Amino acid sequence: MSHKGFSHIGLSTLDLDKTREFYEHVLGFKPVIADTIKIKEGGRLRHMFFDVGRDQLIAFLEPRRVPGVPAEYEAGINRGLGVPASFYHFAFEAGTEAALADKRDELRAKGVEVTDVVDHGTSKSIYFKDPNGLSLEYCCFVRNLTKDDATMQERFTLPRAALELSNASEMIKERPVRERPKP
Repeated sequence: MSHKGFSHIGLSTLDLDKTREFYEHVLGFKPVIADTIKIKEGGRLRHMFFDVGRDQLIAFLEPRRVPGVPAEYEAGINRGLGVPASFYHFAFEAGTEAALADKRDELRAKGVEVTDVVDHGTSKSIYFKDPNGLSLEYCCFVRNLTKDDATMQERFTLPRAALELSNASEMIKERPVRERPKP
């Protein structure tokens, strides 16, 4: 069996209306499935899928008065686990460096707090959060990956604060501890 990528990534939300507004109108992802699931023991689930490109979807599930499911919980994953914002995140493909810069400007114009472009050597990224507190990224590769890229080695030194999205600009100031391989 060959790998064909993700079918979908399933996530949770406590406010599907706010989540839909963000993913559809701010990020521009088309909703492709929306359903309500009745639970026999009581309550309902609202479920919505968005097409994020290349036949890959992101889905959100919102519980409503389902027995045994808390009415309030941390849907932002990282905050719920008590780990830095960069640990669990979802990265969308930007395509090109120009498209990445355009997406940063577009998101900022829509009132989203977005980092400056961060250069990782192999790729460039911008970081932001959705209304659920989920850490999101737009990314584009800037060169072909090499065998050296897959070899574990120390490449960067970062301050601890750079692991939080609000401090991701710290990554911009840091430089790799060795020269980057030439394309």
